[in-house]
Amino acid sequence: GQYYVNHRWLGGTLTNMETIKKSIARLNYLEEIESKPEVKLMSKKELASLNRERIKLERNLRGIRHMGRIPDAAVIVDSAREHIAVHESRRLGIPIVALVDTNADPNIIDYPIAANDDAIRSIRIILQKLIDPVIVATAEAKKD
Repeated sequence: GQYYVNHRWLGGTLTNMETIKKSIARLNYLEEIESKPEVKLMSKKELASLNRERIKLERNLRGIRHMGRIPDAAVIVDSAREHIAVHESRRLGIPIVALVDTNADPNIIDYPIAANDDAIRSIRIILQKLIDPVIVATAEAKKD
């Protein structure tokens, strides 16, 4: 599968997966207790606190929740803003494809794409061009 982070890159997502797995386990636990009858015994304050924590964890971990190993490649939209993701990927030898604006260093990116990383339309077009071959290859692999 293709994994993604579209909210906030958590430091250590790639280099400290054990901590990330603990956060995922916590998210699973929070979702599990929501369906149990004991939840009715909790105070409103306690429930609100657990719900806030669950929402935050889900927002940050949604796209990497089922990631069992480090990815084969990283696609980064704003390499300057997501410098931690770039650093972690480089440290682990993961090839990086990134949109590189004028405020970023293209020398640290394996496959830089010079583009405005602030314009949603340009991001959408470029990502679609990157995603289409992956979708085709995935479909062909499932046939075999």
